[in-house]
Amino acid sequence: MSERKAAIDAFLHKSGWGNAERHPLPGDASTRRYIRIVDRDRTAMLMDQPQGAETAACPPDASEQERRVLGYNAVARLAGPDTRRFAGLATHLKRQGLSAPEIIAHDYDEGFLLIEDFGDGRFADLMAGGYAEQPFYENAIDALIHLHQSAAPAALEVPGANALPLLAYDAMAMEIEVDLLADWFYPAASGRKMSTDQRAEYLALWRTAFAKLDLSKPVLVLRDYHAENLMWLDDRAGVARSGLLDFQDALAGSPAYDVVSLIEDARREVSPELASQMAARYVAGRKTRDASFDVDQFKLAAALLAAQRNTKIVGIFSRLWKRDGKPRYTSYLPRMWRYLDRDLQHPELSALKSWFDRSVPRDWRGALTGEA
Repeated sequence: MSERKAAIDAFLHKSGWGNAERHPLPGDASTRRYIRIVDRDRTAMLMDQPQGAETAACPPDASEQERRVLGYNAVARLAGPDTRRFAGLATHLKRQGLSAPEIIAHDYDEGFLLIEDFGDGRFADLMAGGYAEQPFYENAIDALIHLHQSAAPAALEVPGANALPLLAYDAMAMEIEVDLLADWFYPAASGRKMSTDQRAEYLALWRTAFAKLDLSKPVLVLRDYHAENLMWLDDRAGVARSGLLDFQDALAGSPAYDVVSLIEDARREVSPELASQMAARYVAGRKTRDASFDVDQFKLAAALLAAQRNTKIVGIFSRLWKRDGKPRYTSYLPRMWRYLDRDLQHPELSALKSWFDRSVPRDWRGALTGEA
């Protein structure tokens, strides 16, 4: 830590913030940390991404085998330690008229970004403090409608570095994410590993489901779009009031993904009524701007990608408990299973629903308490 502190000192000094106060923010599930930098009447946020803390990001031309050799980040196409992804995506989002943090200074080799400070107005905190939900969710949905009017960019311009191609959220990435349930939740809940045959059937059913997605018109998928990653910017207007954070893992994919990420939030309860209203708002907004928007395909994609995302989160939260010693995440699992039950009601997902009904008994779904 003393070496990292010295590197931070040097970066801030070079950036003109050497005398500023530093106020670390609480940690989350990632290896990144954030420090608020305060220098008299100006503030910024330091993103500190240690370069050795994660496996490598996915090279743009890597084969499936090469991705597997590199590790989970490459297979799932996560940004990993590469802070250029955040900088390039922030630049693109700002050009689209949305609110992403300005990049004030960067040291990509060390894993430092100094970015605009959006303050403390997280959607989740404001709603927990008594503000009505509806305006926040409506603005967040409208921001997605605005973003999805444009096709996903082929490449991202990165301040002070070469452009990066925007990769696709492909079947390989989605498959390794649902495999987390088999790796972490299943053995924790059942006391045994999933059998080879059972796992093969599970993954085959997901592959069949993924093949039903229409990805002919991909959009930018921010991939972690929910109330804890959205900031209310009261001094801005329209869709720019939703300040975007934590989008470094964005890929090109289905427009349904971020919609369901928002309305099936892992960390806070979103009522079925509100979720339905926001989905309808999104569909109406897209139809107004594009008469060819396929509502039935969107509904299928929403159900499938919600099921995929929630299955992944069940695995991730189980891993955070078993591997990383963070038991508080298991308190969210009952909500994830409620979402999954709802997602799997879509007729096109009946085979997957049958697998879950047979292979993950109801009593297992409430088995993890986070206690050692």
